[in-house]
Formats: sequence, C-alpha cells, structure tokens
Amino acid sequence: MSQFDLIVIGAGPGGYVAAIRAAQLGMKVAIVERDQLGGVCLNWGCIPTKALLRTAEVYRNMQHAKDFGLSADNIRFDPKAVVDRSRKVAGRLSGGVAFLMKKNKIQVIAGTARLEKGGAAPKCVVKDKDGKEATYDAKHVVLATGARARTIPQAGLAPDGKRIWSYREAMTPPEWPQSLLVFGSGAIGIEFASFYAALGVKVTVVEMLDRILPVEDEEISAFARKRFEKEGITIRTSCAASSLKATASGVEAVVESGGKKETLTASHAIVAVGISANTENLGLEALGVKLEKGNVVTDGACRTNVGGLYAIGDVAGAPWLAHKASHEGVICVEAISGKHPHAMVKERIPGCTYSHPQVASVGLTEAKAKATGREVRVGRFPFAGNGKAIALGEDQGMVKTVFDARTGELLGAHMVGAEVTELIQGYAIAMQAEATEETLASTIFPHPTLSEMMHEAVLDAYGRALHT
Repeated sequence: MSQFDLIVIGAGPGGYVAAIRAAQLGMKVAIVERDQLGGVCLNWGCIPTKALLRTAEVYRNMQHAKDFGLSADNIRFDPKAVVDRSRKVAGRLSGGVAFLMKKNKIQVIAGTARLEKGGAAPKCVVKDKDGKEATYDAKHVVLATGARARTIPQAGLAPDGKRIWSYREAMTPPEWPQSLLVFGSGAIGIEFASFYAALGVKVTVVEMLDRILPVEDEEISAFARKRFEKEGITIRTSCAASSLKATASGVEAVVESGGKKETLTASHAIVAVGISANTENLGLEALGVKLEKGNVVTDGACRTNVGGLYAIGDVAGAPWLAHKASHEGVICVEAISGKHPHAMVKERIPGCTYSHPQVASVGLTEAKAKATGREVRVGRFPFAGNGKAIALGEDQGMVKTVFDARTGELLGAHMVGAEVTELIQGYAIAMQAEATEETLASTIFPHPTLSEMMHEAVLDAYGRALHT
C-alpha cells in the first residue's frame, strides 16, 4: 500500500497515539519509524528511567528498614542487573506498541522519512536500512519526529559515550561512576542525579541559572534543593561551564561562578542542558515550513503553514513532555477528521520530576500569577501535618496552591514530596473543569491519604486550614 489518509512520521508517544486515534476514526493509516516503536520516551526516556528510579527508591527504603521495625543486612546492588531490569521494562512496552499497531491495522514502515512537494499534502519518501527508497502519498501528514539531547560543543558539553554521557549512556553506563558531574538541573538532570546519589555515587549538579528546577515555583525549588542536599547531592547554581573534557582518569570541567573560575573533577559527567527538535533532513526548508527557535510553528489544531502538514510533540516546541505529545496527537487527528477538539491550554499541562523527593506542578507559579496583574491567594500545607505521610516515613514535603483572589479560579498548584507525581492530576482535573476554591473546599477527600494535603492547601489559601 502506498496511498493513505494519514501518514505519521515518528512512532513516539505523540506519533503512535495519533495513528491509533486516526485508525479509530476510520482512516487508513501508516506510521514511519527509523528506530524503535515507542520513540525515545518509551525506549530511552520516561519509562526506563522510572524503572531505574524505582530501584533507587527500593534500595533507599531497604537502608532505612530499621526505622520500620525490619532487618535488612548486607544491602548491596548489582549495576548490571539494575540496568537489565530497566531495559526489559522498556522492551516489554515497545512490544506492546507493536501489538497496538497490528490491532488497529496501522501499516508500520521502517526507515527514514523526508518530505517532498506533493498535492494536498507533501509526499513522504522513506529510505530503508538497505538504502532503497519508496514514495507514499497521503491526504494528511503528521510530523512527530521528537527531539534529541542538546549539546554545546564549544564548551565541551557534548557526549563522547565514554566519560561524558548523554541520557543514553547514563541509562546504560559503560562502567559504574565513582563520582559524577551533572550539567543541567531540569527534570532529566535531577532525576539522574537522584538515581546515582541513591546508589552511593558522589554527585555534583551544575546549573547556570540561580536555582535548580527553574521552571518550578521558586518556593518549591528551594525546598527541593535542601532535600537533595540532605540526600548527599552537591548543588552549584549560578555556575556556568566554560569547558568540559575527558582526561585519562575521568573528566575535568572549568566553571565560573561570581566572576571566579575553578576546576571540578569527577570520574564521569552527564550533559542534560536541554533538547533540540529533530527537524533536519526532512525537507522542511524546501517546503517552506515555518520554524521558530528550531521548532515547527503550529496553530491550535497542530497545523503548520504548509497545507496538509501537521506537527505534534517535541518537534513543535515546549513543554517537552510525552503526555503533551499524546494529547496533541489526539487534537490533531480529531481536527483532521472534522471534529472540533479544544485547543491545548499549555498552562494546564502537568509537569513531573521523579526524583527523591518528587516534584510536580500544573499551572502558573506564584510569581507568574502575580506578573499577570491579578491579586492572588496562596495556600500551603506541609507533609509533616499529614497522618499518611508520617505513617509512610515520608513527612518532608509541601503542597502549594495559587488562586485568583477575585474569582476563586485555581491558577496553579505545586508540590514536592512523596508520590506528588500521582497527586498532581487531581489539581489538573480541577483546572480543566474550571473548579473554584469553593468546589475544591467542599469536596470530600478520603482519610488517611496524602491527597488530604491537597484539600488543606486549598483551605489554607482562604484561612481555613484545619491541621496547621
């Protein structure tokens, strides 16, 4: 088959979801993938890193067995077995995507795609592993090519696969590090820092900005920093790297802070300074596709400026999150099919960092809410005041809410502590449903649960907290 209603380029969480939804809507669909079904997220990102972090969590808990009346002696870990488990988890889910493609009668085309001018939509030319090319036509083409780790070669912030790692080497380390420099304190950098620190590696995080997790609320960021430092992680903020190089025994970085330069050393380094969209070699320039800061420009229905061509996920810009990509895939395909989906409201996209402690948020930070000119009401509730958190041995954390003082609209919610990546969806639903503080305050939360802190943080914003 060479003619389709829809061709999706890229089988990550945006691409394969778009393909499935299109098939559900009766379209004849093909998906082109040059590597593995599931994309970076499933194979080299979201899923395998969570498997690694789960290992770190169990290992950390075993070390505190005595606190729970248990005995766990001679605790140790096998680096190879830790990595193998992570790869098996990723492999299982990749196989699951292949099953879903077959179940939904989606044709999978293995190869590298480029686009050429066509009729109603660009033609898709796919080169297979043997160099053979085939041309496919479709009424609509969706770009879901994702992104890759950003590098800064002029500063040496470019992986060499041996001593200086990208996320791939960090997930499957060629050798176990004794010490580690992590450049970048976004979710990726902090998650790897947390994982390796839990397993005994001496970790230093280097961040150019004045605080870690810079997209998070400032108060949450400061709280998280204290907890990470208590976990043994050294954090250097307002610290720019001017060079990084591998040496015979490790890595050496020259950093500048407060006008002073110094040299940091470690056995290995991880570069986690952002990502860059995969837009190269796709033929976008010849088609006249509009790009902005390296990302494909789209409208609320994921349309580009070129007829019949759409873009979703990381290639279409921030936030670079799998669930954003998947939701865009659904919006895009439903719009193509003639439905009228709501355009994505990026402020309602939850963000999660699966470190210890976890960090999660949705909506505006306190500072950004105030910058809009609104009067705000802010509520806070500590984990130390929650019975379930104390029973779990996880009494360090905080829930923070930001409301519009005039309308009662929930503008943002921010959390740090155990299982907040699971809790945040409650606030995301509230924002999507446009619930006010009155609705949230009158909602019954089960006891004893961590979710009770969400209720208390709402009540606190209005001077009604019960347990502080």
